[in-house]
Amino acid sequence: MNKRPAVISIILFLASFTLLNAQDSERQAGDLSPLDEQRLQIIRFGTDTEIANLIKTLRNEQPSTPSAATVSESRLERELLEVTKKTKNRAILTGVFGYFGDREISGLEERARTAIEERDYEAGETVNAALLYLGNIKASGVRSLLIDIINGEESRFMSGAIRALGLTAEKDGPAETAEHLIEYYSNRDPGDENKRLIVVALGDIKAKEGTALLVSIAENEDEKAPIRMAALEALSKIADPAGLNAIINAVNSKDPNVRSAAVAALGPFTGADADTAIIEAFRDSYYRTRISAAKAAGERKLESAVPYLRFRAEHDEIPNVRDEAVKAMGLIGGNEAETILKDLFKERKNSDRIRINAGEMLLTHGKNDYVSDVVAEMEEAQSKKQTALYNGFLRILGGAKSPKLEDLARRLFANGGVVEKSYALDICLNNNFRGLADEIRKLIDPKNGSLSNKSKALLERWGLPLNAPASEADEPSASAANEPE
Repeated sequence: MNKRPAVISIILFLASFTLLNAQDSERQAGDLSPLDEQRLQIIRFGTDTEIANLIKTLRNEQPSTPSAATVSESRLERELLEVTKKTKNRAILTGVFGYFGDREISGLEERARTAIEERDYEAGETVNAALLYLGNIKASGVRSLLIDIINGEESRFMSGAIRALGLTAEKDGPAETAEHLIEYYSNRDPGDENKRLIVVALGDIKAKEGTALLVSIAENEDEKAPIRMAALEALSKIADPAGLNAIINAVNSKDPNVRSAAVAALGPFTGADADTAIIEAFRDSYYRTRISAAKAAGERKLESAVPYLRFRAEHDEIPNVRDEAVKAMGLIGGNEAETILKDLFKERKNSDRIRINAGEMLLTHGKNDYVSDVVAEMEEAQSKKQTALYNGFLRILGGAKSPKLEDLARRLFANGGVVEKSYALDICLNNNFRGLADEIRKLIDPKNGSLSNKSKALLERWGLPLNAPASEADEPSASAANEPE
C-alpha cells in the first residue's frame, strides 16, 4: 500500500494548521492599539534599558482590577512573564516584580522563590524585589524560606524578609510566626529599623500573641517615637481589647506624633472611653491629632462627633483638617451630618475645596440622589469661569453612580473637550451605560491618544465589538441599563 499520499496529507494539514495559528496571532496582534503594539515589540526585542523604562511607565499607569484587565494588558503581562523566565537582568526583573506586585498579579512565585533561594548569585536589588513581590501577593508556603533569612541575619535582605513575612503569615501559621518574631525582637539586637519592621509585621499578621509586646512598647515613654507609633498602629490592626488601655494612655503622650498615632488607632475599638478620647482629641493643638480624630470618628460612625466635625470643617485653620472633617461626616451619615454637608456644598462663599468635598460626600453617601444639584452647581461654575470648581465638580460626577448621569455623559460626549470626554467614559464605566457604546466607539481613533485607548479598554471590558455600529444587542435591558457591574 502506498503511504505517500497519507504522509503528504498530514504534512499539508500541519502546514495549514501552522499558517492558521500564525494568522490568528497576527489577527490578535492587530487588535492592539499602535501604542500597545509598540510596547509589545519593546518587550519582545528591546534592550534591557528600553524594557526597564517601559515597565516604569506601566507601573505609573492606573491599573485595572484583575477581573477587568483589558486584552492589551493581558497580552503585555503574558509577554513580561516570558521575559522573566529567560533573563537575570536586575533592572528588568526588579521592574517586573514591582509591576506584578503593585497589581497583586500571581504567576511569578516560582521565579521569585528561585531568586531568593539562589540569592548568592542574583543581584541584591532583584532579591529584595522578589521578597516584596511575594509579600504583596500574600504568597503561601514561603514562611520557612523567609525565616531562614531572618535567622541567618543576612543584613542585605533582613528588612525585605521581615516585611514579606508579616504580609504572608496571616494565613500561614500566624501564631507561630508572631511568636518567632517576638522572640527575635526580645532576645536579639535587630536594630531600630528592623525593630520597627517587626512591630509592623506583628500588626499585619493580626495574631493576638503579639498584643503583650506591642502594649509594652506603646506604653514605654522612653522608646523611640517611630517604634511606639508602629506599635499603636499594630494594636489597631489586631483590635484586641487587651490593647485598648495602652492606646488611650498614649493619647496623652508628650510627643505630638505619638498622640496623633494613638487617636488614629482608636477607630476599631468600641466603648465610652474610646469615644471620649476621640472627642477630646479635637481640642489638641497639634493638627495631625485633629486629623486622626476626624478619621477615627468617621471609621466608628461616631454621631456624637458631628458638632465637633462641623466646627472643624468651618473654622479649622488647616485645610487638611477641614477636608477630613467633611469626609468623616459623609461616613457617619444620618440627617444631621447630611444637612450640614448640604449647607457646606450650597454655600457659594465657601472655598472650592470645601464645596467639592461636601458634594462628593453627598453623591457617595447621601440618602438622596444629589446628581442634579451637583450638575447645576457645576454649570454655574462654568458660566462664571470658575475653572477649578468646575473641574472639581466634573471629577466627582465622574466617580458617581446614578441613572441621572446618562444624559450628562451624552452631553459631554457631544460637546465636551478631552477632559469632559474622559470623565464621560468614567461615568459610563461606573454606571454600565452600554447604551452609549456608539458614542464611545467614535473616540477609537489613534489621533485621540489616551481617549482612544480608554474607550477601547471600556468596550473590551464590556465584551462589545470595537468597530461595529451599536446594535440592539448593545442596548441594556430596562432592568440592567443603569445597574453598575
